[in-house]
Amino acid sequence: MRDVADRLEEYRRKRDAARTPEPVPAGRPRRSRGGDRARFVIQQHHARSLHWDLRLERDGVLVSWAVPRGLPRDQGRNHLAVHTEDHPMEYLDFSGEIPAGEYGGGRMLIHDRGTYRCEKWQDREVVVELQGKRTTGRYVLFATGGRDGRDWMVRRTDPPPPGWTAMPDLVAPMRPTPAGRLPTDQAAWGYELRWDGIRAVAYVSGGRLRLISDTGEEITGGYPWLRPMAEALAPTEVVLDGVLVRIDSAGKVRPARGGRSTVDAQYLLVDLLWLEGVSSLELPYPQRRELLDSLALAGPHWQTPPWFPGAGAETMRAAREQGLPGVVAKRLDSAYEPGRRSRAWRSVDAS
Repeated sequence: MRDVADRLEEYRRKRDAARTPEPVPAGRPRRSRGGDRARFVIQQHHARSLHWDLRLERDGVLVSWAVPRGLPRDQGRNHLAVHTEDHPMEYLDFSGEIPAGEYGGGRMLIHDRGTYRCEKWQDREVVVELQGKRTTGRYVLFATGGRDGRDWMVRRTDPPPPGWTAMPDLVAPMRPTPAGRLPTDQAAWGYELRWDGIRAVAYVSGGRLRLISDTGEEITGGYPWLRPMAEALAPTEVVLDGVLVRIDSAGKVRPARGGRSTVDAQYLLVDLLWLEGVSSLELPYPQRRELLDSLALAGPHWQTPPWFPGAGAETMRAAREQGLPGVVAKRLDSAYEPGRRSRAWRSVDAS
């Protein structure tokens, strides 16, 4: 381990104090407090690629790792953690825009901060218990070799909070049953416009997207224009049900086949299946829609179309006026039944 007086040499070498708003102290770092009162910060860094920076106070500096997918929230995942240069203590409070072209250029936000208890600190393994506002738990960071000791992994070693469930690997979309007319008891149903598109479930974690078609096929690579949605959601983890469409200048809607053209492409979000460790499959339809609407998902190529409780006739009229195929009626008390074609959802043609 280098002498304390030398710990910030690499940090200074990579930065121009006249060009970056980051703290670039000229003086040598001083030994800081340790034990149970040592501090940490996690910064969300929108650089060339989104990642999170974990920084632990140690011997007068912040020992740092870049974690592309953020800290894992349950014991079943190891996440890559790249050991980076030590940072000055002033970085505990830093947020701002690092200019493009500078090292680490991009927006830096403080995601969480607090104190930690150190159980073990060796050259190739660090065990800490974090106590922050958003992040609590026991984590082990361990070196895996390669790249001059930069490649590490991070794993959570204690159970997640009570009630937490891991993100499901696969949720097959629920399907409506074709019906000849709207339900007679319209007040017991919610109504959505029906879209001519490709049904797909989006799994968002660590600012990354995994997109699965209704046949269970991985199609993420075919829709690169949707990846910014996952970054916009970060650090939220969520599973979403939606429809991939293209809407041309005349308002005509058609399926969005895989490709890079983004002018008229949209992902229309119609349901929420899992959010931040909690499954919503058993919740009634209005509560799932309330959770979905609370995310305020609206961007260049994604949006949350409205739904209309008890307004079947009005929704059907709107479908006809817009040249859409029809309406999907969903019982207000209906849960989400993965992979099933259910009479709790009904598809009614506009013709």
